[in-house]
Amino acid sequence: MTRLPIIFAVVLCCCASGMAQDHDHDHVIAVRPAEMYAPTAMPDRIILTLNEDPRTTQTVNWRTSVDVSTALAEIAPAEAGPYFAEKAKQHTAFSQALMTDLNTAHYHSCTFRELEPGTVYAYRVGDGTNWSEWFHFRTAAAEDSPFSFVYFGDAQNNVRSMWSRVVRQAYQDAPKSAFLLHAGDLVDNAASDAQWGEWFGAGGWLNGMVPSVAVPGNHEHVRIDDRTRLSRHWRSVFTFPENGPRGLEETCFTMTYHNLRIVGLNSMTMQAEQAEWLDEVLAENESEWTICTFHHPVFSTGRDRDNARLRSLWKPVLDKYKVDLVLQGHDHTYGRTGFDVPDADASPDEFADLEIEESIVGLTNVSTGKQFADPETGTVYVVSVSGPKMYNNTRYEFMERIAEDTQLYQIIHIDGSTLRFEARTALGELYDAFELHKQEDDINRLVEIEPEVPQTVRPLEEEVEAGADH
Repeated sequence: MTRLPIIFAVVLCCCASGMAQDHDHDHVIAVRPAEMYAPTAMPDRIILTLNEDPRTTQTVNWRTSVDVSTALAEIAPAEAGPYFAEKAKQHTAFSQALMTDLNTAHYHSCTFRELEPGTVYAYRVGDGTNWSEWFHFRTAAAEDSPFSFVYFGDAQNNVRSMWSRVVRQAYQDAPKSAFLLHAGDLVDNAASDAQWGEWFGAGGWLNGMVPSVAVPGNHEHVRIDDRTRLSRHWRSVFTFPENGPRGLEETCFTMTYHNLRIVGLNSMTMQAEQAEWLDEVLAENESEWTICTFHHPVFSTGRDRDNARLRSLWKPVLDKYKVDLVLQGHDHTYGRTGFDVPDADASPDEFADLEIEESIVGLTNVSTGKQFADPETGTVYVVSVSGPKMYNNTRYEFMERIAEDTQLYQIIHIDGSTLRFEARTALGELYDAFELHKQEDDINRLVEIEPEVPQTVRPLEEEVEAGADH
């Protein structure tokens, strides 16, 4: 009997506690973007970018509050012990102010030069008092050697919550990647500093360890007074080559990594000028492999999203120089071609009317439509998406593999005369894969690789209606 009041009191306490918790929950205040993404004297948004010779240079970019007027970067060859820091060389960074919708911050960049090839370096950034942690990176080897990199289609939406898992899974699968390549639409609203904060937060410390290469998409542009222009964020947060056409600095460029020539294009503007520049670049190209990347696809996975003018201007140049691989975004689905693709002047309606006859893997397909070019170039076109925003896929017959409602990343391995392409889901599953093998005096040999999971597509409308009838 004497225990009943005690038990009753405990129950009352628990109920009161629960009521208090519920009451407190009602008054939880959401963290405001201006507070969450406010710059401080402590460096953040630290990112490596490829800008010059990756064997002997490396560029780092970061952000601080405007309280930091002189930014510094220190670097030393990394050692197993902690005493490397005593040998670090200090460099003064280039700094510029950027006023955003949330704040004004100072963005800094520093290019380390005269580095030793194939060497692990440790670096940190700061102001002499407030320093980041030490990061590592490795310069490219002096001689061509096998390497890998990761390619992402659009991150764009819900980047902090949904894209983060993709970039982190990619790092788990390819932790020694030479660089990360982004095919545009990194964020949804390029004028939103909070969205850039999400993008940097999703990549986290990985951005400071593995260099990035990126081209802008339509969402890296803003519209002001009926004119579309590149967001001021782009050139503040990244440092890319300025060797493209005038007016497209750091958005159209070319660089070399071992036996790979990378050409990044800005599909938003000056397409004709870039076609002429691309012709000149590829005419002088001596690299064994050539990959072009830009945002808007040559062959869209959506019939209502066709880029006919871009295709008519750029595909003839890609054909002329037998570009190996074209990496694109924009369409929020996955689509990957073989060698048989429509001609540059074919329309989406004509795409849908064409059929490709089955053939032995790796050999020439025979096309039935007159709009198909003979497979003389060996170019593979890929459209992919890494973020959660998803569209419909038109399911063209010339696409060897497609996907809907699937977040993906792609790992590309280059080892001498062999290129291996792997598209993987956010779970790390092998969704699509193939190899390209260089052949003397001939186009590449394409070898399809069996995926680990079935193709993911939505039920067609007629299938849904048929199911409803039953």
